[in-house]
Amino acid sequence: MDNKNKVVVGMGEALWDVLPEGKKIGGAPANFAYHVSQFGLRSRAVSAIGDDALGAELIDNFKRKDISYLIDTVPYPTGTVQVEIDQAGIPQYEIKENVAWDNIPFTDKLEELAKETRAVCFGSLAQRNVVSRETINRFLDSIPAENDPLVVFDINLRQGFYNKEILCNSMERCNILKINDEELVTVSRMFGYPGIDLQDKCWILLGKYNLKMLILTCGINGSYVFTPGNVSFQPTPRVEVADTVGAGDSFTAAFIASILKGLPVADAHRKAVETSAYVCTQQGAMPVLPAEIVS
Repeated sequence: MDNKNKVVVGMGEALWDVLPEGKKIGGAPANFAYHVSQFGLRSRAVSAIGDDALGAELIDNFKRKDISYLIDTVPYPTGTVQVEIDQAGIPQYEIKENVAWDNIPFTDKLEELAKETRAVCFGSLAQRNVVSRETINRFLDSIPAENDPLVVFDINLRQGFYNKEILCNSMERCNILKINDEELVTVSRMFGYPGIDLQDKCWILLGKYNLKMLILTCGINGSYVFTPGNVSFQPTPRVEVADTVGAGDSFTAAFIASILKGLPVADAHRKAVETSAYVCTQQGAMPVLPAEIVS
């Protein structure tokens, strides 16, 4: 599968982040797909919207941002998240339930997309409902092994919308795990090895689930990429933070795009950190990245 035919898919929640200054399109899949496309790769955001004004406006915004998508309309309201930003610029989320992205259907078009997929990123939040959870798993099953796919599980623990079974299955299905330090503590308690340091926990997960890579982000304390026998560390740049909404998604997108373009892990990691730091200096999750970052 050559570069021109690769499709990188972000799959899961499509929604509106309702911020103090107004609403912005959000959800990890759209953020991820948007930033992947800025690095020159084909991308798709996969989700569902309602037959309502918010859904129509979301699609209009996708078109304006030039985000390619495969989004079905279902008989549920378009998702919204109430976002409050604290004094440190850290978002707090109230995620509405029983919405469109909880009910993503598995369609013939989605099966066809899977056949073209070289990388896919999904999380735990979009699996809180059985419909979308089964669709994600069927999509992963439909990606041909010869595509040698990068299957990224960006764990994204939110509001208790997760359980051990979902996390175990997702870690078994992925070959790249992305997790932050707080999530790692939660997962370690759930899996029964809380009393060791963060790096040792990462090595355990890397081996237990036979991962190609494990990405650990630690906020201002830097980030790590673990691969069998090696670890890359990058400090977090000191920047003036506008907000951190979507910063993690931009990190994942930049890293995966860089790996697919043939960069070594350490260089892809550096590019991811640079991208995420820039996004933190901007309002919202989808700023246009400077040419020096995407080149």
